[in-house]
Amino acid sequence: MGLTKTEIFTEEQNRIADLAKAFAHPARVAILQLLIARKACVCGDLVDELELAQATVSQHLKELKRIGIIQGEINPPRVCYCINPPVWEEARQAFGSMLESLESVTCCN
Repeated sequence: MGLTKTEIFTEEQNRIADLAKAFAHPARVAILQLLIARKACVCGDLVDELELAQATVSQHLKELKRIGIIQGEINPPRVCYCINPPVWEEARQAFGSMLESLESVTCCN
């Protein structure tokens, strides 16, 4: 059996790609911005604030939670979400390190 596409890359490369998925859709960016702006867990319905369908918000929250960049606490009937600080820092360092690694470009000018 052949390798899957992710198996040919390092664990670090796969993790950076996974973290990038958190920022790869405008709805997820909006959710993250909302959570950051609140500086606290958001409990209740994000749908009203984002003006998106419930199914859309749920799908994006599920993906953000899978990546680990947000965490959620279920206390029926409410679910509270907030930024997961250790994973946020992981993303900040991963992207910062990669973006800062380019010192100068000498081609394609």
